[in-house]
Amino acid sequence: MFLEAKNINKCFGAEQVLDDLSLQLAEHEMLSILGRSGSGKTTLLKILAGLESPDEGEIVLEGQDMRPLPPNRRNIVYLYQEPLLFPHLNVFENVAFGLRLRKTQEGVVRKRVGEMLANLELPEQARKMPHQLSGGQRQRVAFGRALIINPKVLLLDEPFGALDAETRASMQQLLKRMAKAFAITALFVTHGLKEALIMGDRIGLMEQGKLKVYETKKAFINDTGTGVQAEADFWRGIYLES
Repeated sequence: MFLEAKNINKCFGAEQVLDDLSLQLAEHEMLSILGRSGSGKTTLLKILAGLESPDEGEIVLEGQDMRPLPPNRRNIVYLYQEPLLFPHLNVFENVAFGLRLRKTQEGVVRKRVGEMLANLELPEQARKMPHQLSGGQRQRVAFGRALIINPKVLLLDEPFGALDAETRASMQQLLKRMAKAFAITALFVTHGLKEALIMGDRIGLMEQGKLKVYETKKAFINDTGTGVQAEADFWRGIYLES
């Protein structure tokens, strides 16, 4: 298995945030993790990224124990809901940032960033500053900055939560195209049922620090505890009343 979290426990004071949590992620797979606020989703991502330490448990990527490694050596990128772009750098330089750190040759930087901006449908925004962009455009730049360094795993913490419905739908489709084009391996955290179904190859349901991962979307949909059938019945009732 490409990425494994094994028996992860995490407490903050007397509160147990993650309770004997385990998951497996195959290479080039996107796993949606669905859960309410406070269920432990963000804490899980931070532990995988190395931004928090588990009280117990293992994190293994391609057979290597990640726990001794600092965040910058894990090759795991964590994307927040807010894009957090560098305000003093234009779009091109924001995307190029990771390559600059690695002292990549200028010709290679220009070629790769140009290709990335084309994939993100942003070539005409290359010289704009972050404050000149829409929310969706800023999130695209954040994706480009993350993907340009070819991370082994991408951790997405409700990346579209601050966007309006139309932009959110557009970004979902863009990310799905990018995931296919760049063979992305990712965890996608959301509290939206529809979004979890759209984005994930598989789905995990997180409640009170415990995670149940379903092997197929059909298994998730057929489990009455997930709320899918109840939501379908609600919308069916609305349709019949109209």
